[in-house]
Amino acid sequence: MGIVINQSFKNTITTYLGFGIGAINALFLYTNFITDEYYGLVAYILSAANIMMPLMAFGAHNTIVKFYSTFKTKNSLNSFLTLMLLLPLVLSIPVAIVGYLAYDAIADILSQKNEIVRSYLWYIFITAISMSYFEVFYAWMKVQMQTVFGNFMKEIFHRVGAMTLLFLVYFNVITIDQFLMGIVGVYVLRAFIMMLYAFTKRLPVFRFNKIDKLSSILKYSSLIIIAGSIATLILDLDKVMLNNFIEPISVVAHYSVAVFIATVIAVPQRAMHQILLPLTAKFLNENNKTELKDLYQRSSLTLYVISGFIFLLIVLNINELYDIIPPEFSGGLIVVFLISVAKLYDNLLGNNNAILFNSDYYRIVLLFGVILAVLAVVLNLILIPLYGINGSALATFIAIIVYNTIKVYFVNQKFGMLPFTSETLKISIVLLCIVLGFYFWDFPFNPFVNIALKSIIIAIVYGILILKLNVSEDISSMMMKYLRLKK
Repeated sequence: MGIVINQSFKNTITTYLGFGIGAINALFLYTNFITDEYYGLVAYILSAANIMMPLMAFGAHNTIVKFYSTFKTKNSLNSFLTLMLLLPLVLSIPVAIVGYLAYDAIADILSQKNEIVRSYLWYIFITAISMSYFEVFYAWMKVQMQTVFGNFMKEIFHRVGAMTLLFLVYFNVITIDQFLMGIVGVYVLRAFIMMLYAFTKRLPVFRFNKIDKLSSILKYSSLIIIAGSIATLILDLDKVMLNNFIEPISVVAHYSVAVFIATVIAVPQRAMHQILLPLTAKFLNENNKTELKDLYQRSSLTLYVISGFIFLLIVLNINELYDIIPPEFSGGLIVVFLISVAKLYDNLLGNNNAILFNSDYYRIVLLFGVILAVLAVVLNLILIPLYGINGSALATFIAIIVYNTIKVYFVNQKFGMLPFTSETLKISIVLLCIVLGFYFWDFPFNPFVNIALKSIIIAIVYGILILKLNVSEDISSMMMKYLRLKK
């Protein structure tokens, strides 16, 4: 776990910095510098692009991670990487042609409730292509166990770009249309920079030799499109469907703020996942079940401890947080709670996704995913008209809980291991006790002061309990190392 903890720690810092910048953008700049209508439009464009990204990538980014370590000669590896660079074009080109020929028909469907969407559909496609190639070049670095720069680009670069553009539009340096073009341009530039960095570490050598296991590789790439689509679909489907069921589009902005707050819980998982993915693939390729089980349980405990702390900070400070942002955005309390619990469960699974998508059982998992994607769509169709944004959050919550439970059960059935230990129960009890003890207790001060004081007390209480109970060897050793450094 040494390389995991080392790079995960750096990635966690980078990811939190990115989310910090994102929080400033989402809670203060977007809400004050542009209208709710255009904020909702930006959220819609990026969510739709996220849903399209796995399709555009043709699963190449996941395929690189799974098969890279199986190639032992330079020629075979170069031929494999050449295929991975070209694979995203297989679907991107046909989608572009269809989009061009049927633009009006597609626009009529997507702009039924909000006409403003009609003029910006190409922005979705260009952003999706940029996102997909960024992931391919990032995977290029992951397999070489170098994830820190890629994580910086993934978490910070585009948010700094958005912040810069928001200030430019606020000071009337650019128009709102130029701002939207700039947002797309940031994602294009990010992919280009990632490509240059990846090629400085391993320059591509184009080879078109016959590739061993080509049919297995293409089959995996084709099927993993569904897996990647499901993961993003469950998180971004709600925003896209809200556009089709509710007007004005500003509602999407209000929902996006609530989801962003809750999604901060996903930071540790996102940071650790970058290095867990290639390590898990390596253990699976070597059939090293002992190391795989150890990684599974230790990653679960580490992520549960860290994400549990973030969960506490969010849930116990949410009322004060809504006091400091514009009042029209403050209707998402239930959304924050539901998505927070769902994301906490995500973290509890450790490297479960990495095990499933890099094993020979990914096909049946994809079937589960398709069923649950349909479930998510049906739940949104039923619950959005009834409960608005709360209904959309409930649909997402149910879909994630069911999907994750099935994945835990399946890994246990096929590999004979669970991410949970007796320490998991201890952490759960600590979280429950702190929530019950602090939720109804506030300082009678300014919201900013209230949040700061309450967070400090929660951090001290939680840190002491986690250290005393020694629920995670990795977390305890890191805390003790840090405390000794400070003494």
